[in-house]
Amino acid sequence: MFSHAHSLKAFNTLSLDIHTRTLVTAESADVILEAWKRSQAQQQPFIVLGEGSNVLFLEDFTGTVVINAIKGMTLEEQDEAWILHAGAGENWHQLVEYTLKKGIPGLENLALIPGMAGSAPIQNIGAYGVEFKDICHYVDVLHLSSEKIVRLHRDECQFGYRDSVFKHLLKDQHVIVAVGLRLARQWKPVLSYGDLTKLNPATVSAWDVFNAVCQMRRSKLPDPRITGNVGSFFKNPLISAQQAEKLLAQWPGMPHYPQGNGEVKLAAGWLIDQCELKGHRIGGAAVHRQQALVLINEDHATPQDIVALARYVRSRVGEKFNVWLEPEVRFIGAQGERNAVEVIA
Repeated sequence: MFSHAHSLKAFNTLSLDIHTRTLVTAESADVILEAWKRSQAQQQPFIVLGEGSNVLFLEDFTGTVVINAIKGMTLEEQDEAWILHAGAGENWHQLVEYTLKKGIPGLENLALIPGMAGSAPIQNIGAYGVEFKDICHYVDVLHLSSEKIVRLHRDECQFGYRDSVFKHLLKDQHVIVAVGLRLARQWKPVLSYGDLTKLNPATVSAWDVFNAVCQMRRSKLPDPRITGNVGSFFKNPLISAQQAEKLLAQWPGMPHYPQGNGEVKLAAGWLIDQCELKGHRIGGAAVHRQQALVLINEDHATPQDIVALARYVRSRVGEKFNVWLEPEVRFIGAQGERNAVEVIA
C-alpha cells in the first residue's frame, strides 16, 4: 500500500479493494496526454480504464490509472446510413438507447453490455450474433509519443473474436478517444441466438429485439452494482471441426456454432456447466448459479480468490473435454497488463 493511495474499488466492476498510486479522470485527450507525460517523467506504469468492466486487478497498481471520461455524441445523416461519432467515455448501453430513441436501429443486439464506447473496439464486443466490427466505421486514437490523434478505419483495426489491433500492436502507445459507428438505413434484424429466434422477422422491431436482449441478459447476468462481476469471464473457445466431431459423438446435445473457416465455436458456459461448477466457491469468489460463464465476487473476494477459481474452472473443463478456456478479461498486475492464460495455467 502506498501513502496517499487512491482506491479503485469504484472503478472495477468486480469491486476488488485495489489501490493505485495516482488516479486521473480525463475529460479530454489533452488531460490523458499530460498524465502520460508525468508518468513517463516519473518512470511509472500507466493504464487507461473506462468503467473497469473487463479487468481483473491482480494487486495494487504502482503507477497512474486514467479514467477515460471523454464525452460527446454527434449524428451525421447519409444516403445509406447514419454515422454516429461518440466520445470514448460514453456509456455503451446508454449509447444503444440513444440511437433507438432517435429511430436508428442496428445496435439493439448489443444492449446492456457493460463498459464504455472506447472499450468496445479493444474487445470487439459482441452478443447475440452481432459484433462491434459489424457496425464500426472508424476508431480515433491518441498516439501518445507523437501527441497526434489518428483515425483508423475498420479494416485497420484487425478485428477478430474478442480481439483487435488495440490488444497487440497498438496496446501501449495508443489510447482510444472516440469511435465512429455506421448504422445502415436498411435494417435487417439479427435473430439467430437465444430467445431472439422466437421473434417474427416480418413484424419485429428494433425495440422488440432490444427488450428481448435486455430480458435475457438480466435473467442470466448479475448486476455488477449489486454483485461484483465482469460479465463473461472466459471466451467461447474455437476448436477444429475434427475435434468438435469427436466431442459431439460423446455429447450430441453440445451447443456448437460452425464458423465457416474450419473452426467451430463452443459455448464456454455449457462446458463449465457440464462440470457441475455452478455455485462452486473458492474464498470469496464463486461461479454464478444462473450463468456458469460468470465468476462473481460473492463475499469480499481477493484477486487471488478470483484467479484460483478461474484456474480451477479451466483445469476441470480441460480435463473433461480437452478444451482449454482463455479469459476474456484483461489481467492487470502492479506494473501493467499480464498474460491472463499464463497467470491461470
